[in-house]
This record gives sequence, C-alpha cells and structure tokens, in this order.
Amino acid sequence: MKKNKSVEQICLNIFFIILSLIIICPLLTLVGVSLSNEKDVVEFGYRIIPKKIDLSAYQYVFKNPEAIINAYKITIFTSIVVMVLSVFLMCMVAYPLTKKNFKHRSALSFYLYFTMLFSGGLVPSYILITKYLHLGNTIWVHILPGLISPWYIFMIRTFFQGIPEEISESVYIDGGTDYTVFFKMIIPLSKPVIAAVSLFMFLGKWNDWFTSMMYITDDKLIGLQYLLQRIMSNIQLLQSSSGTAASSQLRDVSDIPAETVRMAMAVVVAGPALVVFPFFQKYFVKGMTVGAVKG
Repeated sequence: MKKNKSVEQICLNIFFIILSLIIICPLLTLVGVSLSNEKDVVEFGYRIIPKKIDLSAYQYVFKNPEAIINAYKITIFTSIVVMVLSVFLMCMVAYPLTKKNFKHRSALSFYLYFTMLFSGGLVPSYILITKYLHLGNTIWVHILPGLISPWYIFMIRTFFQGIPEEISESVYIDGGTDYTVFFKMIIPLSKPVIAAVSLFMFLGKWNDWFTSMMYITDDKLIGLQYLLQRIMSNIQLLQSSSGTAASSQLRDVSDIPAETVRMAMAVVVAGPALVVFPFFQKYFVKGMTVGAVKG
C-alpha cells in the first residue's frame, strides 16, 4: 500500500516538474532573446541561452531614461491608487447588497448588472470625460473612470454572504454599528477576496495603454505601456523606411533591434508585476474559489 502511494507521489512530482518547466521556459526565452544580438535572433532564432550577450535592446529602450522613469512613476502611482480606492469603494457597495433588510437591494443589483450588459460606447465616453468632466490631460483620467467594476462587486458580495451572520449579530449585541461590523469584522475576514480583486485591479491598470492614447497629450502624464508602444511604433517605422535615404546609414533591416527590443520591453513591463504577485498569492486561490462557488 505504501509502495503504491510512493509511486503515485513520484509520478505526481514528475508531472508538476514538467508542467513548471513548460510554464517557465517561455519566460526564460523572453529574457534570453532580450539579451541577444538582433542578428543572432534573425539567424539562429529564439534561444534561452544567448549566443552572445548583447545589451543593445535595453540601451535602445532606455535611450531616454527620464521618459521611462517618469512613465514608471505615473504607472506605479495610478496602479496603487486605483487598487486601493477601487477595492475600498467596491467593498462599500457590496456590503449593503448582502443585507436582506436593505430596501433597494434588488434595484441596485439590477442597475449594476445592467451596466455589465450595455455600455455608453467610446464616443459618448470620450465626450463625457473630456468635455464635461474635464479629465483630459490630468492624472485623474488614469484613476477615476475605472474605479468601479460590477463584476468584482458581485464577486465581493458573494464572499461577504458566506460570512456567518452570527458574527455581525454579536457585534450589534455589544453595541457596535454597521461601520464597526464592516471595518472590524467583515474586512479582516475577507482578505482572500480582497487580495484577489486587488491583484486584478493592479494588473489591469498596470497594463493599461488605452487611457494614455485616448486622453493624454502631455508626455509627462503618459503611462509606461503606451510609452513602450510608441517606442515599438518608431522601430516599425524605421523598418518600413529602411530602404530610403532617411535611413541609409543602416546597413540592413537586421541592424534595427526589433525582436530583441520587443522582448526587452516585455521584461521591463512584466518585472514589477512579477514582484507584486507573491504578496497576493497566499490569498489568491481561496478568494477566487470561495467567491465564485458560493451563491
């Protein structure tokens, strides 16, 4: 019996080792290509171990370090602020929806659900944000429009509903108020779902390039993703004009670090997000499963 269990454990370990290698190999390839020479990539293809270490891709990305650093500041600041404010506001909305004596619970739930089915559209949203709210070319356009997500509100509400009502009743008996229950009991007991939603909101804002493209013309307010997208567009423009007199100093297209710069940008963007994830990993799976299964 023990022998069968040990064989099963060995097979299970081998399976997860192979699975881990499958997952980690693309990441290692990404780093390897970013450290390679463009000509080596064109000639030999993608390699985990570079044929020759070449930092020209990172030199190209950080050609203007002030712009990169400023874009990092904007993205980090807005991602953290959006994560904190959105989770707080969505928890404040979700908590009343768990109360059976809340008279407008059904109407508010339907209102939130309706916004998941239909949106105002791109043009009305642009007019609202720029002409009426006057958020264009301000730091607030990165923060305010995306604070509330109905999907995450329902996810948080479902988790709140799984917390025994006896906990709230005991606080009320001791003279506590709704604020005491919410901040002292509900929030501390909801760390798993809060961590999961926080991670999603952080990554969503971290990967946001559309806001900078649509509403920002001031280079000091653009995010990291959009800045790197502009760098990639410049490379593609150089490649398309590689045969003209404007780029006659380039010997051939392979002199332009296109693939290596693309991988270097992916490393630059993914690095901080990979650092943040372990802090949420402890609660992430539990928050997703409990919030999704309970009805």
